[in-house]
Amino acid sequence: MEPIFLLMRKVLIFLLFLFPAGVTAQTVLYDISNTAVYAFLEEMAAEHLITVTSEAKPWSRMYIAERLQALQEQEDRLTPRQKKELAFYLRDFNKELRPEGEYKKRFDLIRYQDSLFTIAANIILGVEYWHNGNGGVYHRWNGAQAFAYVGEHWGFQASLRDNHDSRKIRDPRYLQQLPASNYKGDNDFSEMRGGVFYSWKWGHFGLVKDNFAWGDGRAGANIFGGRTPSFVRLDLLLSPARWIEFRYTHGWLASMVVDSSRSYWFQDGDHMTYRKYYMPKYLAANLYTVKPWPRLHIYFGNSIIYDYAGPFPAYLIPFVFFKSIDHTYSAGIDNMNAQMFLGVSSRQIRHLYLYTTLFLDEISLSRMTDPDRHSNFYSWKVGGELSNWPLRDVMFTAEYTRTNPLAYQHYVPTLTFETNRYNLGYWLEDNSEELFLALAWRPLRGFSARLSWSAARKGPDYTPLGNNGRLGLPFIEHVDWQQQLLALNLSYQIINDGYLTLGYSHRKQTGNPSYTPEFWQGTTDTWHMGINFGF
Repeated sequence: MEPIFLLMRKVLIFLLFLFPAGVTAQTVLYDISNTAVYAFLEEMAAEHLITVTSEAKPWSRMYIAERLQALQEQEDRLTPRQKKELAFYLRDFNKELRPEGEYKKRFDLIRYQDSLFTIAANIILGVEYWHNGNGGVYHRWNGAQAFAYVGEHWGFQASLRDNHDSRKIRDPRYLQQLPASNYKGDNDFSEMRGGVFYSWKWGHFGLVKDNFAWGDGRAGANIFGGRTPSFVRLDLLLSPARWIEFRYTHGWLASMVVDSSRSYWFQDGDHMTYRKYYMPKYLAANLYTVKPWPRLHIYFGNSIIYDYAGPFPAYLIPFVFFKSIDHTYSAGIDNMNAQMFLGVSSRQIRHLYLYTTLFLDEISLSRMTDPDRHSNFYSWKVGGELSNWPLRDVMFTAEYTRTNPLAYQHYVPTLTFETNRYNLGYWLEDNSEELFLALAWRPLRGFSARLSWSAARKGPDYTPLGNNGRLGLPFIEHVDWQQQLLALNLSYQIINDGYLTLGYSHRKQTGNPSYTPEFWQGTTDTWHMGINFGF
């Protein structure tokens, strides 16, 4: 099999010849954790001022900048608060729009621009603290991030964050939406992200290590949720016409399954040490978005988790149906783990955003009418958001998610829908449901107040049954874990990427304690505060 770096070299050479040098486009991705600008642009999309592809994130800085520019051309249609938001974000994204012009600039530790080269770099500093009847816990992080453009087509990005939790609050078993981690001792963990992109007017291709999310939703996406540790992936985006977009990714996952054939003992001073290697594990996924009418998006795609010795060439073909290929190459043996998904999002009614997504891990029409084998492994989400009507600056969200038993699961350890043992999909995983309601108020530039309530419950874990016992399992036969959460969160963005946060939550949890950090077990009233520059 051809080494991947040689394949990458050939693809990049192909792109250089395929796309003319006169077409200007540059790509670096904007952190999905920095949600404020995403929320502002989605609000503007609901106002019918711009269009956005909310089912796939992160967006590139250039994508965001172009939509801010479109809003600037319609500034007379904005409210006073929205005009201030627009001017605030242009301090940052004019780097893309006016690379050699004069404009009011945001704070950057390092910033340089000329006709060939642009670079911006900043430190990352943050701390947040929670306190309830179980005591206190804090999370601190620090690091640096930078991005650069060279010429008309190349974009580069890098960021490094060192993190520390005073108590263990992250684990693959925990049902929560905190960003995932791999503790390396004393509750420390680090995250290195980066990427290099070659772009043209209607697409880009890159090698990137960063988080991404597919699927609409305000309480977490249920295709790719985006909260796992980041992993390296090839990233392809094609948008050759206004009515279609195509995305493809191929990722190198962390299986955490030891390969005994490659692991070995060696002499380390006066003792023997066992050197472990993990089994390989890969993800290939694509997503088509079709826009038959303005502000109506219909999207569909498929993915596969596979564990060949190296990247399989057939799964490097972006546009294929992976399950059919698997049936050819895995004929007569256990298949790899394939998924399908589809969704619809609509902003055709001004102020109203409606969406639904369906994740299909396995579905059989013949089993639907068989009471003894009735099982279809899917996750389904439906929701909507009403913004700026009837009250200006107020947004109301309602969302429901149901996930059937064994969706996202697999009986082969190297084929699970996971990386670093964290589920790639919905945060509640399988055999679960959640109702989420939220009321948000944005009266001032940079300020947001959100009151939310959610009720989540999860049934028994059926994965120990293995392959032979996975059919005919009832949905939440009994409640194994449940949570009701009432939360008020206040956030103010003082300067670009600089936030003050304050929050209160009343949480009631019952059932299996292994799903919850000790700090939040039982009934708790928790206060939260934080300050950060960067994420």
